[in-house]
Amino acid sequence: MQQQAEHIVHGYDEDLNTLTSALSEMGGQVESMIDDAVRAIKKRDSALAEDVIARDAIVNELQEKIDADALRMLALRHPMAADLRRVIGAMRAANDLERIGDLAEGIARRAMNINKSEKVELSRGVARMGKLVKVQLKSALDALLNDNADQAVDVWLQDQDVDALYASLFRELLTYMMEDHRNIQACTGLLFVAKNLERVGDHATNIAEIVYFSVHGRSLVTEALARSESDG
Repeated sequence: MQQQAEHIVHGYDEDLNTLTSALSEMGGQVESMIDDAVRAIKKRDSALAEDVIARDAIVNELQEKIDADALRMLALRHPMAADLRRVIGAMRAANDLERIGDLAEGIARRAMNINKSEKVELSRGVARMGKLVKVQLKSALDALLNDNADQAVDVWLQDQDVDALYASLFRELLTYMMEDHRNIQACTGLLFVAKNLERVGDHATNIAEIVYFSVHGRSLVTEALARSESDG
């Protein structure tokens, strides 16, 4: 009986490691897609943008694998409590990562149009926002793969900086468009890109909330607001 129990535990650990590995691969893919999509604008590299678009299929396949593996674990392993939260959390996080992949694809498609227009100086602002979002996403992925609830709270708080930068960039791009109508096409594209990056930050925040709930079984929002007030 003891040997059978050990076998079940070992099998569950292997399944969980497989799930974590697929999440890691998926996270690495979307992280590089966001980085390359923004770089395609900064470097005016449409070939790189096309490569980002093609890689979205890989992300979609990984989500399907994670969902299938997680559902199989739920059916065969019957996880309870924290283990159940982790498996369901993996499915939810994979959904957010798939959406980030879609956003990266959207940025890449917009980059191909922006690169045909005259270069706008504020593309540097978009690149700066891309760096900030990349740091937030990387921290969210680290928290997810390491079950780090404290890091998840930090990620949630970082979203304020992303939102503030987006608001600033939005105002600057509108000013550029009002000053010279020739900037309208390129600036409209950059506004679309900035909005997508802001939404990537929102999905990173979702992942942080998933991590916190998986670890503690309660909402991150209350903890994050309390920490924010004490820091303030």
